[in-house]
Amino acid sequence: MSDLSEQQEAGRSATGTVAAPAGPDDSAVRPVRVWAVIGGVLLAFQLYVWIRWLTGPYFHSAPSGPDDPPLYMKVPLVANAVLAWIGLPFAVWWFIIRPWRRERRITLDGMIMVSLGLMFFQDPLLNYLNTWCTYNTWMPNRGSWSSNIPGWVSPEVPGHQVVEPLLTNVPGYSFGNLLFVMVGCAVMRAVKSRRPGLSNARLIGVIFVFNFLIDFVLEGLIYLPTGFYIYPGAIRALSVNAGTYYQWPVYEGVMWGGVLTALCCLRYFTDDRGRTIAERGLDHVRGGFAKVQATRFLAIFAAVSACFFCCYNLPAQWFAMHADPWPADVRQRSYFTGGICGDGTDQPCPDPILPMPTKRSGHIDTDGRLVLPAGAELPRTVPTAPQSGRDPGSR
Repeated sequence: MSDLSEQQEAGRSATGTVAAPAGPDDSAVRPVRVWAVIGGVLLAFQLYVWIRWLTGPYFHSAPSGPDDPPLYMKVPLVANAVLAWIGLPFAVWWFIIRPWRRERRITLDGMIMVSLGLMFFQDPLLNYLNTWCTYNTWMPNRGSWSSNIPGWVSPEVPGHQVVEPLLTNVPGYSFGNLLFVMVGCAVMRAVKSRRPGLSNARLIGVIFVFNFLIDFVLEGLIYLPTGFYIYPGAIRALSVNAGTYYQWPVYEGVMWGGVLTALCCLRYFTDDRGRTIAERGLDHVRGGFAKVQATRFLAIFAAVSACFFCCYNLPAQWFAMHADPWPADVRQRSYFTGGICGDGTDQPCPDPILPMPTKRSGHIDTDGRLVLPAGAELPRTVPTAPQSGRDPGSR
């Protein structure tokens, strides 16, 4: 019996008339609605920041400086970008266009891929309080939108901080991360088939270890040595190859492994209709096909964004506040400093012995002098009022 028939049968009165079917329970719709509202707010905010960046004065390339990366960096960096853009149209066809032509719907993987591409917005946020990660500015770039994020704290040369290599990160965040999530889910299925009695908690632990090891191989052994990006502010006592430009902080593997694990869980633990936890209540959403699909996408986008923000960008702030000095191996390579510090500027690179400046504060220059923002002056010391003669009852 269909849902409508059941409602009609339940509403049949003693006279044999049929009552109008009851509307959907608001509590059943609430989960997907909440996720969708969060996703809509996040998407509007991202578009606002990106539009300001694209139309503002900071949409320009950050120079790589006088130093030229060695050939062993240039070749893989170019190859990575070329392969990424060759793969992007195939991914769009396979995960979005092909399912749409066959079934007239967008699959979960298609929505996750688009959501992961939009998640790229959060990439600069690891430097929100202090600069501890930089990209190689030799790669084509248009600076960064971090200058346009309201409330940004850490100091920066406008548009230069976390210089985003668009040719690599746009496709890499979308279908690149989706492929890793799909591999992770395949591992989870394989483990579960071999150990049917394994609890979900232990299964999640297994995939976390797998993702941690994947991150070590990709970042620690490939991306960092080839100079794609670096972690100059890594805590050396918690890093592999400490003191080099390619030092890999172990907590990076923990954080990014956590992101991939959360995304794998989002895709793996679905209901009997293949829907994620963020889509609960979707069947009760009123409206046409477009409204239902828009609600579904915004909910999935919010869940994907939460994975990155909660598992990575929030804990990254603590590690950023405890960063070690930038190694000389980084400071002598201008394509890693991006003009924000070091040779050619009046600012030393971040170091725990220096006061941690903000976007609004002054800074200590390379000669140890305090440099205030233009037009600013030090606050004056106001002498305290003498205690004698003060009316005890006055405030």
